[in-house]
Amino acid sequence: MKRIVIVGATSGIGYEVARLLLAKGHRLGLAGRRVERLEALRVEAEDRVVARAMDVTREDAARELAELVEALGGMDILLLSAGIGSQNRALDPAVELATLRTNGEGFMRVVLAAYHYMCAQGGGQIAVISSIAGTKGLGVAPAYSATKGFQNIYIDALAQLSRMERRPIIFTDLRPGFVRTDLLKDGRSYPGLMSAEYAARRIVRAIEKGRRRAVIDWRYGVLTF
Repeated sequence: MKRIVIVGATSGIGYEVARLLLAKGHRLGLAGRRVERLEALRVEAEDRVVARAMDVTREDAARELAELVEALGGMDILLLSAGIGSQNRALDPAVELATLRTNGEGFMRVVLAAYHYMCAQGGGQIAVISSIAGTKGLGVAPAYSATKGFQNIYIDALAQLSRMERRPIIFTDLRPGFVRTDLLKDGRSYPGLMSAEYAARRIVRAIEKGRRRAVIDWRYGVLTF
């Protein structure tokens, strides 16, 4: 049984991953903006779930993470699933900047807090859900694509730094293809569209295997080769 913190567990992939990990018997620290969804999971196993409201764009997110980890009794794995994405053909600056704050600034804030924690405790695993959109980009979602590319490179750099400093930290960059989320609710047909449940099963498998990076699933691995 491991102590796993999931930031962004209130909907979509993060929520489905939490359900799977809970069924496997792990202890979970769940964070997100919609506390009522977290409470629904906590009720299923009150002795193994700690829930806390968190907004990664706020400066106190690192402190909130530390308090959640303390309440859980430690952290072996962090899964960062928090993120936003919107189709923005009109290039509304407000949409682009909001995406940057969550997927860029918020991402960095949480990952750095987890990295420092795991350096202090002598190891752990940091897993992040990015996207294949960071490979070449999606024309209808420029900021989403760019921030996912940022996440890919940032995790690569942290993995290099960890090796240089001989830190026993495992990094797992999870890159799903098209998943049935609000980002793709435009009536169009997308190739290989996956359900959140399907993606979550493969994400859990990649985390358990300690994969350095995993494209979800094999069809998108071929497309992005």
